[in-house]
Amino acid sequence: MEVTLLEATEDPEELICKGARNDYSDEFVGGQSFEATMETVEGDTLEAKKETLIGHLLDHGHFGPFEHPQITFAVEGVSRSCMAQITRHRHVSFDVQSMRYVAFDDVDPADVREGEMVVIPPSATDPDWVGRNQQSVQVDEETVEERAEIFRDTIEDAVESYQQLLDLGMPPEDARFVLPIGTKVNMVMSMNARMLMHVADMRAAADAQWEIRGLTEDLLDIAADWCPITFDHYEREMKNRKNRLAP
Repeated sequence: MEVTLLEATEDPEELICKGARNDYSDEFVGGQSFEATMETVEGDTLEAKKETLIGHLLDHGHFGPFEHPQITFAVEGVSRSCMAQITRHRHVSFDVQSMRYVAFDDVDPADVREGEMVVIPPSATDPDWVGRNQQSVQVDEETVEERAEIFRDTIEDAVESYQQLLDLGMPPEDARFVLPIGTKVNMVMSMNARMLMHVADMRAAADAQWEIRGLTEDLLDIAADWCPITFDHYEREMKNRKNRLAP
């Protein structure tokens, strides 16, 4: 899996602060400088003032201003299982690679065994892997090798069958029914900063499945550079709290 930043609001935290200050300002924030907008906020510098205001907003549940900045990611090579989970977040906008119009007819089934077209879960090959809400279970090397072989044989057979059906003239939109749920697809996804925190609450949690948890951590890594004050505060003060942020 690879996550790439496609587009994002410039100066997102300035925008957050302008939105928030508008609620309590006698003056029109669209007609004054950012310095004037932040004049009464505590802090010796503009950066300090932003930290004060953003921290106050997050701590007091004033999340509306975080809906203004938008960010768009391109995600390569997630399973359709992971795609089905993330697309449940209906306040995120998605474009997903179509398996109706894209035919995976040039993939060597032998390469599928190494994860070329299908995501191979760690539990298929790692004897020490611990899944969600599970305690560690000792698995010997022979058992893991058998598990890995069954998994790889199955996905290789599925891809071979898929390609044979294409060769026999079956449309890709119908032939895809034999492909495993781990088949990789690419996505483009857009959301605002508030929604990203909500997704992180749900999908970066310890009880989330490993793949979507990894996806969400990658999104947060990019967000930390894009919106540093907000997501630093989120990581330090909010990420492990009991009550999750509503969308």
